[in-house]
Amino acid sequence: MEVKKFPIAGLLEFTPRLFGDPRGVFYETFSARLMESLGLPADLRWVQDNQSKSQPGVVRGLHFQRPPHAQAKLVRVAKGRALDVVVDIRRASPTYGQHALVELSEARGNVLFVPVGFAHGFVALEEDTLFLYKCSDYYAPASEGGLLWNDPALGIEWGVSEAIISPKDAIQPTLAQLDSPF
Repeated sequence: MEVKKFPIAGLLEFTPRLFGDPRGVFYETFSARLMESLGLPADLRWVQDNQSKSQPGVVRGLHFQRPPHAQAKLVRVAKGRALDVVVDIRRASPTYGQHALVELSEARGNVLFVPVGFAHGFVALEEDTLFLYKCSDYYAPASEGGLLWNDPALGIEWGVSEAIISPKDAIQPTLAQLDSPF
């Protein structure tokens, strides 16, 4: 499996070797051994899987959970394509407020590791995009947090002319308004 590191510390992209034949394709999407060899916390455990289905232009995010229910995530696309977006909201980080963009696709099978301390979102790029999330803590509504997806200070190029967003995502705070818990 190929591993890509980013200028924002902690982010990792995993691109598996795809084994195809006339029957289809097989590949590995997760390896605890690989994660540990890269120095990820040994006590990191995955407790909840989530899935969403979205149409092109649907933006979901930017979301996070506050401690004590903060989540690391492993995200990937099982069908279609999505532009994944993460924003560093760790106050002591030299890359605080910076973002990274990664196109996740069914064709590549790539997976993004998002550590605790990041706001996360994506935009679906194809019909019926199936997005899978593996989370290190359970969903806790009282711990929900977010950033305004189109905050000009973030400068995120979502690549869509008319985003489809939820009412909740339309009223999240900007980075300047955020009192980051990380």
